[in-house]
Amino acid sequence: MYSFEIPEVGGGSTFSIKVTWSQKLLYHEGQFSLNVPFSFPSFVNPIGKKISKREKILLNVNSGVGKEILCRCASHALKELRREVGKMGFLYDAEVLTWSSADFSFSYNVYSKDLFGGVLLQSPFLRDFDDRQMFCCYLFPGDNQSMKAFRKEVIFLIDISGSMKGNPFESAKNGLLSSLQKLNPEDSFNIIAFNVETYLFSSLMEQATKEAILKATQWLNDNLTADGGTNILAPLEQALKLLAETTDSIPLIFLITDGAVEDERDICNFVKGSLTSGGSISLRICTFGIGTYCNHYFLRMLAQIGRGHFDTAYDADSVDFRMQRLFATASSIILANITVDALESLDSLELLPFCIPDLSCGCPLIVSGRYSGNFPDSVKLSGILADMRKFTIDIKAQKAKDLPVDRVVARRQIDLLTANAWLSGSKELEQKSDYVGRGRNMFGAKFYWLGCKNEHTIWGSI
Repeated sequence: MYSFEIPEVGGGSTFSIKVTWSQKLLYHEGQFSLNVPFSFPSFVNPIGKKISKREKILLNVNSGVGKEILCRCASHALKELRREVGKMGFLYDAEVLTWSSADFSFSYNVYSKDLFGGVLLQSPFLRDFDDRQMFCCYLFPGDNQSMKAFRKEVIFLIDISGSMKGNPFESAKNGLLSSLQKLNPEDSFNIIAFNVETYLFSSLMEQATKEAILKATQWLNDNLTADGGTNILAPLEQALKLLAETTDSIPLIFLITDGAVEDERDICNFVKGSLTSGGSISLRICTFGIGTYCNHYFLRMLAQIGRGHFDTAYDADSVDFRMQRLFATASSIILANITVDALESLDSLELLPFCIPDLSCGCPLIVSGRYSGNFPDSVKLSGILADMRKFTIDIKAQKAKDLPVDRVVARRQIDLLTANAWLSGSKELEQKSDYVGRGRNMFGAKFYWLGCKNEHTIWGSI
């Protein structure tokens, strides 16, 4: 909660307050949603005579893509002011006797049956420490129901050290069991619990049948108690061996922990050197942190190395939901091994994240960075589909208009740069991350919502 005092306000005075902040747009099943605090406690309403008040919300939506926007729902009676391709404007203006008791919410879809994407280009802003051009490349899954997700071979690594005792372990276990229920019968799985020792559910990967999932549920409930210290490297090594022979499917490690260990940099470097596979798709790693004591830089970096995703829950009540959301994204990959041809021909390139993640049906793909040289008018983005066919799409590059790309990707860049600085120990990267943060806060005036699911930034200025 943020608060400040306005001293010496005389009766009958009129004053205004202007607040600027950034927040994330949530993305779920093709729908973007925004929720803004707009509920006021009863004590802000004067006691006694009912005084008419005016509430006013001006909402400008810029999706950043040249596709039709479909408004889904809104908490307040919005009047449409204008509509363009990829843009809409709304106004809520009402006389009320009491201030709003409901937050403002709004959701919309960007409709497209097939995959679509683009590249937004922007020149560096005034007094930028980096004079290279900025780009943001995006790819949306669209609404093509015929695109199948990859078959999965998943190993869950769950921390059962002493600090997980109680609600953290129960919540993590519930999230893991809920994720198991989302596996398809053709998928396979295993579970490795760890503290200073490791405990395997099975010596081999198990098909995700109802019987195997029931057996895993009983094993989790009957055989595991949270106790002891934490050793993350040993279960990772075991998981890598189990997934070494994976072919024509996505090999995925899903790490769940609430702790920090001394050899975290060694773990990252070990995994970086081990990311090979007997199949055509290398290992993917997703990481999930519980609480404030685990090293989020480490978990984010490990996920970045493994072309996966990272999320965290600071309280036990949100663990189950956020774990399921992260797993839904990680397990619905429809396009893997993605490359963008234009990036290799540039004079210089800084790509964040440095490994291009996969495209999931529940989460758009966003990569951004800096470059010098001539960015082409269009680029080819290629990847592998679930049936192992190669897929290529041409996406156009254009100057970003009315959309501050630097602000939209700022938080994401700060997180990734900080994680890279942590791993490398680079003071230059640490300072750069600080510059990005301070540089993006030099301006005020407008509200910009940075959209994201599990830290995958989706833009839109509103």
